Amino acid sequence: MALSVSSHSSISASNFQHFPASSEAKVPRIGSVQLVNRPHVLSSGVNYSQRGCSMKPMNAQSNRNVSLVSLAVAANTLTAEVAERAEIVNYDGLAKHLENASPLEIMDQALEKFGDDIAIAFSGAEDVALIEYARLTGRPFRVFSLDTGRLNSETYQFFDAVEKHYGIHIEYMFPDAVEVQGLVRNKGLFSFYEDGHQECCRVRKVRPLRRALKGLRAWITGQRKDQSPGTRSEIPVVQVDPVFEGLDGGIGSLIKWNPVANVDGKDVWNFLRTMNVPVNSLHSQGYVSIGCEPCTRPVLPGQHEREGRWWWEDSKAKECGLHKGNLKQGDVPQLNGNENGTPPVNDIFISQNLVNLNRTGIENLARLDNRKEPWLVVLYAPWCQFCQGMEGSYVELAEKLGGSGVKVGKFRADGEQKQFAKQELQLGSFPTILLFPKHSSKAIKYPSEKRDVDSLMAFVNALR
Repeated sequence: MALSVSSHSSISASNFQHFPASSEAKVPRIGSVQLVNRPHVLSSGVNYSQRGCSMKPMNAQSNRNVSLVSLAVAANTLTAEVAERAEIVNYDGLAKHLENASPLEIMDQALEKFGDDIAIAFSGAEDVALIEYARLTGRPFRVFSLDTGRLNSETYQFFDAVEKHYGIHIEYMFPDAVEVQGLVRNKGLFSFYEDGHQECCRVRKVRPLRRALKGLRAWITGQRKDQSPGTRSEIPVVQVDPVFEGLDGGIGSLIKWNPVANVDGKDVWNFLRTMNVPVNSLHSQGYVSIGCEPCTRPVLPGQHEREGRWWWEDSKAKECGLHKGNLKQGDVPQLNGNENGTPPVNDIFISQNLVNLNRTGIENLARLDNRKEPWLVVLYAPWCQFCQGMEGSYVELAEKLGGSGVKVGKFRADGEQKQFAKQELQLGSFPTILLFPKHSSKAIKYPSEKRDVDSLMAFVNALR
């Protein structure tokens, strides 16, 4: 797979004027294992073959003292180089040292330390701020991005605008075509709505990222602590990557820099506006956190930005796998909200006007051809934030329908009941709302995501 090289020329620190990179520049590409001179890279390997000492035979006529002095100088030089290259950095200590540093200072240290062996991971959202900080350092920098094949058209247009604005070439990584073909042929284009996003993300994002990072010794991300309180609240500004491997291979071979970890989202946006940086046009449409088109939607005022991602899943562990190291041990089994057991959370939809259906009750209701009255039933999981969000409107609806001849019920469809609900009750994501008509055995699925009282009442009135 051919990749373009995103080498950025040095910029004068006095005026930040940008000059396009020379086409003659030779920079190792992401995913390659080409070795170049790395004055700032920490490594214990030394190429002794390049530091051989020329010595005459013992019986040759020479000044022995001069030879010994030459050998001593050569040995001292070699020892100093070995010590320099074998330097061990305490990244926990460095993270504490940089805890109150500005993103610009952190970015400068990252680029200075790793040179061509570090690259910015660009998602096509507000992390364009990273590219602007890199430009302001005046140092060369590289940028790569993961093209999953499912991004919004606005994101592709944004990539093009960023390349033109900064005069760079983003190094795009793509998923393996055979893997994508196998996934889609076996499970369809939208399997993630049924069984969670992890498998699709693993094929389209995680494995391409793994290939990219194998050609680097460090990478720079736009993670912030306020992005996802459940998984990112403790990220440091720099760390040894706990999941991925770098060029040298093995755990600890890759360093991860998070320059904006301690910056609030509103401050990032103030910076982007001040510096007149191009932004993704999706932001003006209500999108905050931007990923693939099928898995991203706008958020409402007051909603957290990550609520627009994988909204049908458990809200406590919203990571696609690129930053899996953020997940605490207890979060991993519940990553998709598809756990086999039932998590210990309080029940919802509590009202005397609501009938709590068990497995037998919902099965009997579904089998009836002629019911005495229509039923409206919500399939829910109490941990689901969207179920929690509609609790008030659904309870109010049950009160309004009391005595109207319409029964209102609920069925907890997570855990052991999830497979049954998917096969027999049209469960796609939580919550799913079904109307069982009076004179029909087939349930009708509520098609809208508008779950306010008026919208739900209109649905009931149109079909009862």
